[in-house]
Amino acid sequence: MAQTLSIVVIETDPERAGLMAESLRDAGLNQITVIPETVGLARRIAEINPDIVLIDMTSPSRDMLEELTLASGPLERPVAMFVDRPDSSATKAAIDAGVSAYVVDGLRADRIQPIMDAAIARFNMVARMRTELQTTKRALEERKVIDRAKGLLMKARGIDEDAAYALLRKTAMDQGRKVADVAAALVTAAGLLS
Repeated sequence: MAQTLSIVVIETDPERAGLMAESLRDAGLNQITVIPETVGLARRIAEINPDIVLIDMTSPSRDMLEELTLASGPLERPVAMFVDRPDSSATKAAIDAGVSAYVVDGLRADRIQPIMDAAIARFNMVARMRTELQTTKRALEERKVIDRAKGLLMKARGIDEDAAYALLRKTAMDQGRKVADVAAALVTAAGLLS
């Protein structure tokens, strides 16, 4: 783990916040900001823009959990939440909100580093999967548009599918555009003309 890791600790109890910050410093991490209140949390986290957010709560209410997870930007950075007691609905809400690590039985100094490592690794894995999913969805949408454009060309020109694709591809190359962009323009134009 990089020693320049920027960490935000959210903890309303000053004693617990101090213990958490001390444990992080003992692990060689010194770029720590403690946020002791939840008022204006989203703004504060956005201003700080940390690498990871650590939330330590004795027993979070569902509303507090939702506010904290949304404010901490779990889709933008890893978030690890430490709680004292198990609560299946809170666990599910935290995971659904994108919390990378939900640790029951509170915070112990010897567990912070491995939990942060796991939260960062899980966040990176989910971010890669999210990117791959978006890329796949985009490719599928492009494929659908290309298929529609080929169908329009086949009908209008009386050509087969291979010839229709070759025409789309040649047009795209001649115009320095992507095949999907040429296909989208053709589908749009056909929609306007019908």
